[in-house]
Amino acid sequence: MAGTWPTARDLMTPRPITIPNDAPLSQALGVMERRKVHELPVLRRKKLVGMITLESIARRTNLALSTKVEHLMILPPLITEGTPYPEVAERLLAAGLRAAPVVGRRNELVGVISRTDLIRALPGVHGIGEHRVEELQSAPGLIVSEGDRLDSLLGQLRILEEHPLPVIDAKGRLVGAVGVADLTRVFWRPVAGGKGDAVRHDPRSRHAFEVDVGSIMHSPAVTVPVGTTATAAARLMTKSKVSSVFVVEEGRPVGVVAQGDLLGLAVGAAATPGPGRGTSSDVYVQIHGLRGSGDPQTLLEIDRVIAQGLRRISHHVHPQLLSLNISPHATHRAGDATVQARLHTDHGIFYATDTEWNYLVGIALLMDELAEQVRRMREETRSQRRRAPRRPGAEADETVGSPELEEKLLEMTAAAPRRRR
Repeated sequence: MAGTWPTARDLMTPRPITIPNDAPLSQALGVMERRKVHELPVLRRKKLVGMITLESIARRTNLALSTKVEHLMILPPLITEGTPYPEVAERLLAAGLRAAPVVGRRNELVGVISRTDLIRALPGVHGIGEHRVEELQSAPGLIVSEGDRLDSLLGQLRILEEHPLPVIDAKGRLVGAVGVADLTRVFWRPVAGGKGDAVRHDPRSRHAFEVDVGSIMHSPAVTVPVGTTATAAARLMTKSKVSSVFVVEEGRPVGVVAQGDLLGLAVGAAATPGPGRGTSSDVYVQIHGLRGSGDPQTLLEIDRVIAQGLRRISHHVHPQLLSLNISPHATHRAGDATVQARLHTDHGIFYATDTEWNYLVGIALLMDELAEQVRRMREETRSQRRRAPRRPGAEADETVGSPELEEKLLEMTAAAPRRRR
């Protein structure tokens, strides 16, 4: 199927906006604000050396705006002009980036490809449109009120980078959303001469953060009702130039579908089963809400728990995509969290939710629950096959047909002469 996918060359933006490695952060922020981008390729003497991201700058609020870009740049994933759509999506999701540079045969910069470019092409991907937003949505993670203080969001940059947070009024109705771009306009304001306002470094200027969320949110939020197809959601994101849409019921947010959720479908659709049911190595796993600074030993333990669970599941079905959403609780215990799981397989989608004092325990219990759901489904399918009438020597069909039609077919089969093999 890989041969049918478009490549980075087909979707990328050529001649991208770049920034030199010795440019100050104030210049990078100004370019990001004007061009409405979150990542910029960094060049040294016209050679690509890395990327600077809005999130990496926002996390280092202690740095002066005169700090050179090269001190905060990251190494982006390798994407060439011939990289197919699913691999581009997987690399962007794995790196947690909205965009990445595309390089040519000599590792020269030839373009930039973003999640938005991939979402624009998503309606043309076969089989994606069959899914509904309620199958893909995750919990908003945190719902903010209009009267909440801006400084309460400073610790939510990881969630904000994945998708904006819904803002509700006193009656719980969705009235807007707040994202990283909204915060940026408060953190770094341009002043005369094109330099950034260093208000964030002056203790006397903490009042800049002491404002209501309602005063900086963007409104209205882009929404879809329950039942909307993935294709329609992708088209709305492209038309509205947003990275996510909120799923609403009676005006209240019940979930959020981000670009990453839709791209995960493409990654899962590209997975092809190997011999038998396939193995856990065929599965793409994405985890939302887990802090990037997590303990390496904990991350290894999470990988181990997920791998064990997927091996059990692969005995019954072919798993394609596992999406985990971790929503930490505002308690004195750092590990308190609700974990939601969505597992895409060749036999449908399975869901599970668990709340625990430790998100690692929650993940382990969710993998057990998913494995049990899959086992029950396969047992029920086998039971239906055993109960269904069938021709001698033929496999039972999983669909339940008309008893009258099956009886006639059996009579015709009995009357027909048997062929010798």
